[in-house]
Amino acid sequence: MVEFIGMIRTSDASEIRPVRGPFLDRDYTRRFAQAHEEAGFDRVLIGYHSWDADGFAVAGYAAAHTERLGFLIAHRPGFVAPTVWARKIATLDQFTGGRIAVHIISGASDTEQRRDGDHTDKTTRYRRTDEYLDVVRRTWAATEPFSFEGEFYRVEGALSRVPTFTRPRVPIYFGGSSADAYRVGGRHADVYALWGEPLRETAEQIASVRAAAAAAGRDPAEVGISVSFRPILGRTDEEAWERARSILRVIEGGTVPPAGNGSAPYVLNRESSAGSRRLLAAADRGEVHDRALWTATAKATGAAGNSTALVGSPETVARALLDYVDIGVTTILIRGYEPLEDAVAYGRDLLPLVRSELAHRAAAAV
Repeated sequence: MVEFIGMIRTSDASEIRPVRGPFLDRDYTRRFAQAHEEAGFDRVLIGYHSWDADGFAVAGYAAAHTERLGFLIAHRPGFVAPTVWARKIATLDQFTGGRIAVHIISGASDTEQRRDGDHTDKTTRYRRTDEYLDVVRRTWAATEPFSFEGEFYRVEGALSRVPTFTRPRVPIYFGGSSADAYRVGGRHADVYALWGEPLRETAEQIASVRAAAAAAGRDPAEVGISVSFRPILGRTDEEAWERARSILRVIEGGTVPPAGNGSAPYVLNRESSAGSRRLLAAADRGEVHDRALWTATAKATGAAGNSTALVGSPETVARALLDYVDIGVTTILIRGYEPLEDAVAYGRDLLPLVRSELAHRAAAAV
């Protein structure tokens, strides 16, 4: 079956909605997490920014107010020692009963990294991430003290007494669309995360990820593939497109400030990642691709994040998601422009359609 991931934040805000209430709103965070659990999501992503709330604390709080929902905590290597971070993750995984996974991001923006004191370039960050994950995985696996000496890290006699609840380790998700990203993710990722490109380009990226896994001596089938979209639903396709155009008008109007402290636009033109450049290239080739992929929102925001939409009725968007499943996607990350309300709608109208079709296929195969 396909895994569904949502995304939670600590305030009610998006590209079309200014922050309502406090930036760290406990009641909203609780309701947002519970809405995803009730909607049937498997996990929720908790993002990482230099201006944002700490993902560990958000996950711990949300886990205390849910029972089943998993948490995918984004993390940038380089700010916390790998042995320390490995114990932190293992501790939280134990206390939540195995509901933790991690999403590794090496960092797309030099400006963003420097806000937290990291002055390395992107190529160096990927080398550091590779080494970081080597130490983390050894920390989770070790039953005897171990030592490690590399380009970035040196530890002596390291041993954690805190095993992960999820054996042998928590799932590692990994993002990026560059050759360095493929190389490092191919070595370490359980799930490789991509932004929502057209089907042909997504298939090309999947092939690159699998080739990198094979080059690392892994079975490429071991690596799951995630894609991310911003579905815009309506009762009919026509209604969905009317809603999509209204969302675009707000974004293009520039009346809603960034959800953070004004730092979000740093990537729009000066420091866009390889993934952002790929989304913008798709937007230049056309506004609508395949069954329902819409690139106008990516273009309007500079593709600063997962920003392509799937537009249509629940039936149309479900078929579009299944098109990606058919080319090898195993995980789908979706979030809306009306964050909490859309999460509820996805659980009511969209997820059941996809899961029902997949169950039907599985039964037919048997």
